[in-house]
Amino acid sequence: MTPFVVAIILSAAMLHAVWNAIVKTAADRTTTLGLVALGHVIPGGVMVAVLPLPEMESLFYVLLSTVIHFGYFYMLGQAYKHGDLSVVYPIARGIVPALVALWAMIFAGEVLPLQAWGGIGLIALGIQLSSWKALKSGVGRTALFYALGTGFCISLYSLVDGLGVRISGNTLSYWAWGAFLHAFVAGFIGVKKRQQLMVIPLRTWVIGISGGLVSMTAYGLVLFAKNFAPLGAVSALRETSVIFAALIGFVFLKEGNWMRRLGAAVLMACGVALIGSAV
Repeated sequence: MTPFVVAIILSAAMLHAVWNAIVKTAADRTTTLGLVALGHVIPGGVMVAVLPLPEMESLFYVLLSTVIHFGYFYMLGQAYKHGDLSVVYPIARGIVPALVALWAMIFAGEVLPLQAWGGIGLIALGIQLSSWKALKSGVGRTALFYALGTGFCISLYSLVDGLGVRISGNTLSYWAWGAFLHAFVAGFIGVKKRQQLMVIPLRTWVIGISGGLVSMTAYGLVLFAKNFAPLGAVSALRETSVIFAALIGFVFLKEGNWMRRLGAAVLMACGVALIGSAV
């Protein structure tokens, strides 16, 4: 994997942590998630209008990914409702690299070398270490269920979009349609929360839609990288977003301590180096 592709994925990881922090700190997380979805729809609609269609066979993957994203947004909102960012995020993201690597091996025939699996293991260990104190103190069954459900959904749409973008013939078009079809998520939440939308301040609209733009950008970078690297490796590097989330939690939300999180960052950096040199 080239340093350029690694840098692309790490940039996406940082952006992903930023928008998750935006959702966690929102007063009404469900409404904010709806606005995040709307933040995908607006630029996605503009891109759909000017870009050619992706290859027709890839549209099935776009639709399937949209359905899975619907479940992802629901699970994520419920997870943050019942648990802290420093607990929910590492659980949800920690199970993803191994699951994606497993799905990719089964459905795409991608077999990672042992060194890459070692890197995935180090990143997974770093994810747990980054929030060890919070995890050790316990997590409620409800929060655990939704966190695991979130991770499962992430692994599924990561596989689906990885396969879809490779046959799309145009990464930008695939990205645009995936973003535009967030209209189903935004519309569902909009109907459900229509009373709240009438009274929320402009600042909340701006924050939510800005979070969507950040989220869309992050996923576009990941889609681009999936054209050039194994899906399991891309997923593992993307999950370094956990250390960015941990730093955000420590600096801005006053969660956790810096020594443990520095140790987690070192483990993840070693994992990134192993994966980067193996694939």
